Amino acid sequence: MIGGNESCAAGPMPMSYLTCLTYILGEWTGVEHIEDYLSYAVYLLWVLFPLVAVFLLPGVIVILFYTSILLLHIYKRKNELKEAYSNDFWDGAKQMLATLWDGHGRIWHGYELHGAENIPEGPGLVVFYHGATPADCVYFMARLLIQKKRYCHVVADHFVFRLPGFKILLDAHGVMHGPKEECVNALKKGSLIAIAPGGVREALFSDEMYTIIWGNRKGFAQVAIDAKVPIIPMFTQNVREGVRTLGGIKILRSLYERIRLPIVPVYGGFPVKLRTFIGEPIPYEPNVTAEELTAKTKAALQALIEKHQKLPGNIFRALMERFQTQKKED
Repeated sequence: MIGGNESCAAGPMPMSYLTCLTYILGEWTGVEHIEDYLSYAVYLLWVLFPLVAVFLLPGVIVILFYTSILLLHIYKRKNELKEAYSNDFWDGAKQMLATLWDGHGRIWHGYELHGAENIPEGPGLVVFYHGATPADCVYFMARLLIQKKRYCHVVADHFVFRLPGFKILLDAHGVMHGPKEECVNALKKGSLIAIAPGGVREALFSDEMYTIIWGNRKGFAQVAIDAKVPIIPMFTQNVREGVRTLGGIKILRSLYERIRLPIVPVYGGFPVKLRTFIGEPIPYEPNVTAEELTAKTKAALQALIEKHQKLPGNIFRALMERFQTQKKED
């Protein structure tokens, strides 16, 4: 044992830095055999690290959102004079953020967009399956803007508009609350709009079987009928494997139905392969009802899921697909 006044490096066999640190910590705390406690703590850290990591990785998406918000504030500050005289003030910012998100999707998920030719030149309503996070929709919007120079608006849940700091992000991208009149007017002006009828409920409580959870929602179909535009179904392969939820816990479902806030924990953030597939448009028919159009759209989306997603979803398989070099055929 080394005396309190001796150096860790004293003697013919100097101690390692780790042993020295353990000795100093033991002397400071007065705990005997502290190295046994430290070994146990290191073991627990090694065992629990993967569990902690899968709950922290989805935070990368949150970081990207707030990075986007910070960049928008910087952009607005540097272009205040232009804002007063320009109708396309946010165009440069949209291109910048599209590059940021497309880069993340390309690097982390090897993101691919298939069937973009099915998106009409004029207005249209894109209806998609909602994963645990909206990241795949953001990747789609970014890739579409970069490749086709086409911007797609999106309809978001009301709680999104109450998130701290998100106002500038929502304003810059023209995100909509979702009133029918607002959507119809935007479509009549030639806009492309994306909406997930399943919303937060589908995001939190769907599962690896990719169950479509729309309930009785058919407002989107009435919007398409009123605006006389086609509906374009869209599905992203493996979106449920990238991030999953604990929505199978019944008490969380009951709590959500009571307070309508997305408090269900998510985990994952895995670098799985993501491919977005755009289906053939469902054309406007003057005599179709909202119920009939809803059924057609749901059937078209279900067909995309069955064609492009192996069921039940599997995280390991989705990870292996990420590193395959060949592209999946449309």
